[in-house]
Amino acid sequence: MLAAALTLLLGIIVTLAIIAACGFFVAQEFAYMSVDRSRMAAKAEKGDAQAKRVLAITKRTSFMLSGAQLGITVTGLLIGYVAEPLIGESLGTLLGGVGIDPTVSVLIGTIGALLLATIVTMIFGELYPKNLAIASPEPLARALAVPTRIYLLLFGWLITVFDVAANALLRLLRIEPLEDVDESATARDLEAIIEESRVSGDLPDDLSMIIDRILDFPQRDVEHAMIPRSQIDSVTPDTTVGEVRALMATGHTRYPVIGDEDSPVGVVELIDVLRERPADDAPVASVMRAAVVIPTSMLLPVALDRMRRSRNELACVVDEYGNFDGILTIEDLTEEVIGELSDEHDVEVAEVSADGDDAWTVPGDLHLDELERLIGYDLAESDVETVAGLVIETHGDLPAIGSVVRVDLPERASETVQGLDIERWLAIEVVEVDRHVPSQLAVHLHEVDRDAEPADGVSTIDEEVAR
Repeated sequence: MLAAALTLLLGIIVTLAIIAACGFFVAQEFAYMSVDRSRMAAKAEKGDAQAKRVLAITKRTSFMLSGAQLGITVTGLLIGYVAEPLIGESLGTLLGGVGIDPTVSVLIGTIGALLLATIVTMIFGELYPKNLAIASPEPLARALAVPTRIYLLLFGWLITVFDVAANALLRLLRIEPLEDVDESATARDLEAIIEESRVSGDLPDDLSMIIDRILDFPQRDVEHAMIPRSQIDSVTPDTTVGEVRALMATGHTRYPVIGDEDSPVGVVELIDVLRERPADDAPVASVMRAAVVIPTSMLLPVALDRMRRSRNELACVVDEYGNFDGILTIEDLTEEVIGELSDEHDVEVAEVSADGDDAWTVPGDLHLDELERLIGYDLAESDVETVAGLVIETHGDLPAIGSVVRVDLPERASETVQGLDIERWLAIEVVEVDRHVPSQLAVHLHEVDRDAEPADGVSTIDEEVAR
């Protein structure tokens, strides 16, 4: 009996040690997959030795995961191998000593040992280290760095053998294995993170909007940000310096110079007029500088780089036919990030105003991406840039004051997955018209749950249009 008791005690100690080893490998796997690599890199640059060790491990994610999986598999097998003979048989012997049939006592001991080992392994060898690693990945990754590197060094040859075999199978299926896990986030991923942070209150609305605009900036083209020709003043090469001085006295500091065939030939700036001091009757062509000419399709980062390298704050924009289409300034590029600013080209900046829940008054030249941020939903893909353009496109003609159009909003993928059937649309009414196009509009967001019973007295947008 004493020998059986000692064997049982030894079995418990050995099993607990193996479970602890299993927990080590589980914690290792989740800690290094969850740790913030950029944070570790910043600390490593400051001389943090532990952070350098953590980074060295995460640079070979596949190798580390293979090592962890090998450890988990081996410890799992060892638990079953040890629990049955050391704990099960000795427990059966002890039960047999109190009068229970030996066959039954061994069966009870074996089942009890395996059941107990499984429960303890799941809690302390699997779930607890996993949850701990997810909750505190950095402290755990730092603490496990040295033993993990020692383990990978000692058993690296065996891990490599299994890795090579697995990779060979992948290549047979024409799948190229990767050594590291791609943790980079796409722009769509970042937008989703920003939106979740804004909704939860972790990120202020103003800051989230700026970050959202920064993410959109690389995909925007010049046509999206430029000031159209209809909203700017220009001069010809024959315009006198005196006339330009008079124009600049109104607050403008630079003008595009448009030559024959509607082509930009230069830019005249106040600083050049003041520095060179030409006669009032001299043509502006004598003081103008070469124009930076860019197409409407050029991406904004490329346009910014072109303007920065040429040290010009104004670029002339031409369409696909070479005709002058507008200008792009540094201020316009800034507005793409921080929002609308009042500058020398904006006589009066129209603002967005809220008219109650889900209702706004907006200027016709409001960009569609700004409208999306305002209403909180995406619009369908369109070739137009502004709300006025969207209304004209939807209406099929130049709308009159009082005209109302319906713009359906796409269904959200997340709602479709959840089985939700929600219909959303915008009712956009033309309030003012300038130069034949809408200059001010009233926007109303409508939302109807198709699965819910319709409420009495609720009118549809079709009824509103009919009115």
